[in-house]
Amino acid sequence: MATEYGQGYGHDSGLAFTEGTRRRLPAGLRAPFEGRSWREFGYVLLSLPIGIVLFVYAVTMVSLGAGLLVTFLGIPVLAAGLAGCRGFGALERARARGLLGLEVGDPEPLRMPKPGVMAWMGAVLKSGTSWRALLYALVQFPWSVFSFVVAVNFWAYGWGLLTYPLWFWLFPMYGGQGGLQLYGDGSHSIYLDNPFEITVTALVGLLFTLATPWIVRALTMVDRVLVHGLLGPSRLATRVVELESDRGVVVDTAAADLRRIERDLHDGAQARLVALAMDLGLAKEKLAEDPRAAARMVDEAHGEVKTALQELRDLARGIHPAVLTDRGLDAALSAVASRCTVPVQVEVDLAERPAPAIEGIAYFTVSELLQNISKHARATWAAVDVWRVESRLMVQVVDNGVGGADASGGSGLGGLAERLDAVDGILVVDSPVGGPTRVTAELPWRGERAVG
Repeated sequence: MATEYGQGYGHDSGLAFTEGTRRRLPAGLRAPFEGRSWREFGYVLLSLPIGIVLFVYAVTMVSLGAGLLVTFLGIPVLAAGLAGCRGFGALERARARGLLGLEVGDPEPLRMPKPGVMAWMGAVLKSGTSWRALLYALVQFPWSVFSFVVAVNFWAYGWGLLTYPLWFWLFPMYGGQGGLQLYGDGSHSIYLDNPFEITVTALVGLLFTLATPWIVRALTMVDRVLVHGLLGPSRLATRVVELESDRGVVVDTAAADLRRIERDLHDGAQARLVALAMDLGLAKEKLAEDPRAAARMVDEAHGEVKTALQELRDLARGIHPAVLTDRGLDAALSAVASRCTVPVQVEVDLAERPAPAIEGIAYFTVSELLQNISKHARATWAAVDVWRVESRLMVQVVDNGVGGADASGGSGLGGLAERLDAVDGILVVDSPVGGPTRVTAELPWRGERAVG
């Protein structure tokens, strides 16, 4: 923190002061001068010529391809037209990213079963991305005309009326009239030429100027929807990517759990059992010549058996506790809470048990969080609440420790968040420095009957 404060008084302090002063202005007064407003206005201006090019290209290629379908030439022409629309779509995503700050992922690539021109044409024609890019080229043109006319008129009238007191002299000096003509017919006319009318005109221009950025922003929201919906990846493709990523997380987690179990068996219970076998062998040899020493060795081996059994119980509990299978979350979480180093209040409000997989994830989530409290939180109390909200299972763990927990940066909480995300779950960490810490896990609800 000291470093950050020190930097604030360095060469950037003047910039920070200017930025802070500007931020104290209301958003409505800042908008006409913000870079975002001018970038959005530039996006609208560019949309018209780009829309014309896209529309002409799309209509020409599709019409030509459709007209030539009676011959073989129609298929490659139509495929080339769709491929061109895909290329224009990539440029439009880049333009939206640069001027609107809209991050849209690339759509799914062409899937060709084998290389070749015919396979490429078939993939282009069968790709939903190609047809969505064509639809964007057709829809974007009329919308770009509308948004261009609205934005330019508001911008021109706003700044023109706002600066009317500065160029009012132009009319009587060069136009031969008193000012802007508000009304006129064959008998009389009304000009904006006295100080009151000029002031009112400037105020009207100020209202237009302040409203223009928000109108342009509303117009570009439609562009954002068009680009995101028609030029981005489809919902199905996005879901496939998410499932592939989640599958990788599940596989890595399972592999890590298997390595942990193997390590615990090798370094714990297995090593004790080997030592126990050796001690019993020595005791057997000494049984005839020194019964007392053999009895002492058997007694020590008995203690080793108890320790090995306890380690095996702990290991089995870490895999899947029997109390969770037999009695459910309430009893299992109460057992975990009893092993925590601070008093823990457990409240489970569930009318029925969830599916075993969801129940197990909820159990291990609470177990991991309570272990973190025991090791790092320096808390004096904690609470665990579990309840159901419609189709979601909610798990919340609260403690009054020192806080500062962070789910990013590769921490244990980050790994826990990845595990929950693999089953469409969410982990939310609210842990300000100084505490308290509130960790909420949200899991999809699947009833016990659904499994079977």
